Amino acid sequence: MKGFCPLASGSKGNCIYLGTDKIKILIDAGISAKAVKMRLAEINVDLAEIDAILITHDHVDHIQGLKVLACKMGIPVFANHETAKGIVDHLHDCPKFKIFSTGETFEFGDIEVHPFSVQHDTLDPVAFSIRFEDLKLGFCSDLGFVTTLVENQLRDCDYLYVEANHQPSMVHASSRPMIYKQRVLSRVGHLSNEACGNLLAEVAHSGLKHIHLAHLSSECNSPEVALSVIREILERHGIQLDMCTAPQHMISKAIHF
Repeated sequence: MKGFCPLASGSKGNCIYLGTDKIKILIDAGISAKAVKMRLAEINVDLAEIDAILITHDHVDHIQGLKVLACKMGIPVFANHETAKGIVDHLHDCPKFKIFSTGETFEFGDIEVHPFSVQHDTLDPVAFSIRFEDLKLGFCSDLGFVTTLVENQLRDCDYLYVEANHQPSMVHASSRPMIYKQRVLSRVGHLSNEACGNLLAEVAHSGLKHIHLAHLSSECNSPEVALSVIREILERHGIQLDMCTAPQHMISKAIHF
């Protein structure tokens, strides 16, 4: 498949497929190899065709599939130095790494990847802007605060995958422990619906074709709430955008190039 498709999005595991004319990659591998294989099959992609895995950071819901995918199957892993160290510490094994530097663009096959810093509670977490032919894609999740850098990197994208993790009132009303609530709501936690809406209002343009709202909390958000809050913010700016939510336990809407 030439295009991209989120295979899983949420606290139980994250994984995105991206395919071009020359390469097929995963962005994060937070679900089992078995689940990756089954969900890739739904978009007619064979797991054996995957050329590499790009990793945003070393939290378990982004790397737990690497034990099989990278260590046993030998799929190369692109990560920065700190994330690579975290992966090795977690897996007690060392995948075949290709180390990139945060903030420095690199090429792989026919794509150009720019890893940029985000605010999250781990060492050197990144998001990615990716160029392929005349398209620009933005994949930005697991951040507690939208910096000017984030806004600038997500401008002029044709497609966006952006976090809309929680509704703050639902976090406060939830049964989650206070330490969880404080983490999620902090500047190194996760992005709220309102913050996502404000980000989209800032970077929206006429060429923005579709947005996947990502990493929705199962207890402190819902697709209906996320879409409603974000659309209301956009409407106040006179903006209408094509959006969907990316679910945890099944593939999302596939985007074909």
